[in-house]
Amino acid sequence: MKKRNFTAGFALLLIAMTYSSFAQNPSLQYFEHEIPQKANKELQFFAFFINQGVSSNFYPTNEFLRGQVVGRLFGQNTTVSSDTARSMYVEQRLIPFFIYQPSLFNGKAILRASFEIDWTWGDASYGTGGNLGGGLSADQVNIQTQNIEIELLPWKGWMINIGLQRMFDTPFNPYRTLFDKMTNTGYRLSYFGTDAVGLSIRHDRDFGRYKAGFYKFYENDIFRDDDVNMFEFVADRNLTPLWKAGASVYYVRDRSGGKGGISILGQGLNSLLNDYNGTFKFKFGTDSYKADIFWIGTFFSRNIDMMADPFSLSGFFNYNLGKADVLKAGTYEKGADIGGFAANLKGIYRYGQTTDDQLKVDLIYSSGDDNGINDKKYSGVMTGNTWGAPGAIFISSGTYILMPHGNVVNRYTPAIADISNMGYGMSAATMTISKGIIPNRLIARIGGGIAFSNVEPILGGKHIGTEGNLAFVYNLGTFMSIEWHTAHLWLGKFYDSADESHGYPINGGKYGERPVNPWTSFLVMKWLMF
Repeated sequence: MKKRNFTAGFALLLIAMTYSSFAQNPSLQYFEHEIPQKANKELQFFAFFINQGVSSNFYPTNEFLRGQVVGRLFGQNTTVSSDTARSMYVEQRLIPFFIYQPSLFNGKAILRASFEIDWTWGDASYGTGGNLGGGLSADQVNIQTQNIEIELLPWKGWMINIGLQRMFDTPFNPYRTLFDKMTNTGYRLSYFGTDAVGLSIRHDRDFGRYKAGFYKFYENDIFRDDDVNMFEFVADRNLTPLWKAGASVYYVRDRSGGKGGISILGQGLNSLLNDYNGTFKFKFGTDSYKADIFWIGTFFSRNIDMMADPFSLSGFFNYNLGKADVLKAGTYEKGADIGGFAANLKGIYRYGQTTDDQLKVDLIYSSGDDNGINDKKYSGVMTGNTWGAPGAIFISSGTYILMPHGNVVNRYTPAIADISNMGYGMSAATMTISKGIIPNRLIARIGGGIAFSNVEPILGGKHIGTEGNLAFVYNLGTFMSIEWHTAHLWLGKFYDSADESHGYPINGGKYGERPVNPWTSFLVMKWLMF
């Protein structure tokens, strides 16, 4: 009995001493019981970092455009080329991703958040605004929300995404697929490639996948039917181990009349945004409109990952159709019928041991309109660039100035910023050959492209331009590289024209004068960290 009493008393004394120790040193209690011994795998962090020094002879002339500059070269974003002035600057971007997958839901619910922090070295400090904050002392409020969305995984192969998310015109899940694959499948982001708020549902099967989505482009007044909404359905299937084919339907219901959108530019068919982005501007004046636009298309690919054999082939065809009605004296009248198409074919031959040893040929065609909407018909192409800045990014052609490329932080100003080419249409061909001088370590690449307008503008020609470019890439490690790129664009007779029937004057309004040929050169470091 005494032994039991002694044992019980010793236990009580030990508990009391332990409690007293925790009471006197609360940090000990915190560290012992609150902080896990292993890293919390429920929360993950990824980031993409890019830093580049750029020299070129084209730049915006508007002194207020010191942050991000988007749109067509020689468009209303005031970008011009010069034979005397040179732009030299360094710009930087960080895109952090935070992913939370709590064990409480057994991995069936994921929260993703991504942001964007950009600046040009030395641009501004102690202020507020995106794409700024690299000045002395920094301390700029400049973080931009890119995505805030949750993904639910109710059943095997099913994914439901809710919130501000990637809206890409390919069947693959942008959160589970490398970005390069997104730019080379489906419509290659040439129709829709941006972020949008909405709901998407995906089902990945053994031999295919499909998705359905609803996106709210603009709400405008919440008590009126003046919104811009998009609906999509995309599906593809593995026909054989090498071949895939798919089809899609997109629909935009625009009841905004041009209200809402990007700052003072607005958005929609008759907005100033078209003059910036290089899309066709429906000249409805200040009259309100309503529009219903559909995109019906198909796409295919063979050996898209270049793993089965040395040959890869892909392509798409997309037809956009619809109508726009204009409000006149309280009644909607026919504004324009819409019907245009684009087609693409790309082939790759891998001649060496790695995917860096390849020859690529890329062809693209888009229909054009020769008289605007004077006949109340528009026979050109429409893309997400009519509503967003940018809303579509065809960055995988292999050119740097003729068409856009992906090594961009603040200045996205190609000659052809949209595959519609301001509604004139285009026929373009690009070719790139690359070689792994040191396999998977040092890669050299040379390429070029040529483009023609499918409609000859007033006092101009069809030749848009011819580009030559060169690049060297040195991989320091996994997803970390140092790269040097350079390109020169020889402008064609297309830029002799100051035609403004499709929007802002082609050559920026210089009548009888072709702009100076643009060139660029930049040294860039990139790191995808995880």
